[in-house]
Amino acid sequence: MREALPTPARILGPAGLIPFAGMALLALASPEWRPDALRGLIAYGAAIASFLGAVHWGLALHPAPGEEGAAWGRMGLGVLPALAAWIALLMPGFRPGLITLAVILVATALVETLAARRGLVPAPYLRLRWGLSLGAAACLLLGAAA
Repeated sequence: MREALPTPARILGPAGLIPFAGMALLALASPEWRPDALRGLIAYGAAIASFLGAVHWGLALHPAPGEEGAAWGRMGLGVLPALAAWIALLMPGFRPGLITLAVILVATALVETLAARRGLVPAPYLRLRWGLSLGAAACLLLGAAA
């Protein structure tokens, strides 16, 4: 039997794609609103990258039995997306930062996949994360193309 995600995660996770899609579509559809939409998209992408890192701090602060030794790796993974997102925000122009954020989201999911193979990340979370990360990365890349 597959583990199930809590209902809030199944609802709020996909709902988190709405700002990504909205800002990307606005950037594509309206030259007048494009700068504001791209600013919103890059800011939201950076916030989400930081949020993804915070998940690992939560896992490290309350480890499952036998996972106490993973604290350094988890907290390191928790810090890296936020630092990389901060760098993306500092890049000149929107395009480099948006592309960097797309890479950050997918790279974090890849690292989490490796952690899941060691039993450190719940499988239902990982399935959700891949769908959300690919959707968010696609929106960030659409914004970069605008």
